Amino acid sequence: MQKKIPMRMCAGCHENKPKKELIRVVRSPEGEISLDLKGKKPGRGAYLCPSVNCLTLARKKRSLERSFSCQIQPEIYEVMLHVLSEIDRNS
Repeated sequence: MQKKIPMRMCAGCHENKPKKELIRVVRSPEGEISLDLKGKKPGRGAYLCPSVNCLTLARKKRSLERSFSCQIQPEIYEVMLHVLSEIDRNS
């Protein structure tokens, strides 16, 4: 029997992809929002493709803000954009 692959939806492009291909964005119990590259941080999670385009789409649609039921400061988006552009550059 084949093992089931967990699928998640990207908050930007809304494509279902294997969980391992996506990056988790997490809102910690304290309300802090950050990228969770290992997928182990505690808190509410949403997923993004590892591309700047998907983060830009998610920001425009406010899909991360809806997922976490809170406002996300522009500085947080800038940090996430920087990290994702580094990942984009290295792949």
